[in-house]
Amino acid sequence: MTIAGSVVRVDLMSYSVTERDANNQPVLAFRQRLIFPVAAFANSVELMQKALAGLVEAGTVRRAADLQAVRTEPVAEGTADTDRRGAAPPVARRNASSNFP
Repeated sequence: MTIAGSVVRVDLMSYSVTERDANNQPVLAFRQRLIFPVAAFANSVELMQKALAGLVEAGTVRRAADLQAVRTEPVAEGTADTDRRGAAPPVARRNASSNFP
C-alpha cells in the first residue's frame, strides 16, 4: 500500500503458480492495483471493520485474542475438551490459502 498526497494505492499480490525462488517457494506476483482517494479508502476501511464485526458476532470468524483465550482455558480433569455444543474448540491455524503467507 502506498499513500501519495490524497491518493491511496493498494497492490494486490498472490503467489505464482509457476515461478519459484531459490528455496523452491512460490514468489509473489503483482495481480491488480486499487486506487482510492483518501476519503474513499477511509470509508472502505470503516465498512470492512463493520463487516468483520458482524462476522465475529455471528460466530463465523474468531479474533486471534479469542482463540488464545480458548487455548489457555483450563480443562477440568476427567471432562471432554469440548464446548457446550459438544464441538471441539477451534484450533488456531494459518489461512489455508496459498495466497496468504
